[in-house]
Amino acid sequence: MRAITFLLICCFNLIGFSQNDERFSEANALYNDGKFAEAIDKYESILDSDVHSAELYFNLGNANYKLNNIAPSIYYYEKALLLAPNDKDIENNLAFAQNMTIDAIDKVPTVGFSRIVNNIVNTFSADTWARIAVGGVLLFVIIFLAYHFSYTSSKKRIAFVVSVISLFVACIAIIMAFQKEELSKKDNPAIVFSQESRVKTDPNPTSEEVFRLHEGTKVQVLETYEDWSKIQLSDNSTGWIPSKDIKILKHF
Repeated sequence: MRAITFLLICCFNLIGFSQNDERFSEANALYNDGKFAEAIDKYESILDSDVHSAELYFNLGNANYKLNNIAPSIYYYEKALLLAPNDKDIENNLAFAQNMTIDAIDKVPTVGFSRIVNNIVNTFSADTWARIAVGGVLLFVIIFLAYHFSYTSSKKRIAFVVSVISLFVACIAIIMAFQKEELSKKDNPAIVFSQESRVKTDPNPTSEEVFRLHEGTKVQVLETYEDWSKIQLSDNSTGWIPSKDIKILKHF
């Protein structure tokens, strides 16, 4: 009975994949024919089936860009970059879309020791740092055993030095993995979808207005309270914006 259930699940999955491939091809054909709105509807129908890929988001970004839909095009390019962070085509198209935004916000650079640490931490993902740590520990165990069973003093010295280095690398990698995970948790980007949104000092419509943001601007969401989100800009300005005016990027 379990085998039959498993086979049925596999069959349904294969049918679903086939249908999505067909819809993706149809959407691409609509895009090539200049029917961008129809292509968007077809691409979004694939998203509704809980399928996500950098290529799908990239094509959605392109279709929205052709229709001058500023916020959706930037949103989908950013989503594509989350899945394919080193893709130059996505980066280039995102830069073109960002040129359509109104808000010009300076970016405060990270300087000093924190910049060096962040650059090292961001070299790899948390999973990659964890793999390096595991590899370092395994190497330490192997070399330590070699040290234990070596008979010559020269081999013992070499084995001891290598084992200490591998253990040190493992410890550093563990620290980097936790640091990367912490940075990822704090990184909660969103795109402003409202044509114009008034950012307040407090999560209250009657509070003082700090500044205004326009569609396509990228913000960091620091916290939420009821129907409000506290955001931070790249110049470190903060304020409260209605949650309905923004769309979180990291929800797949």
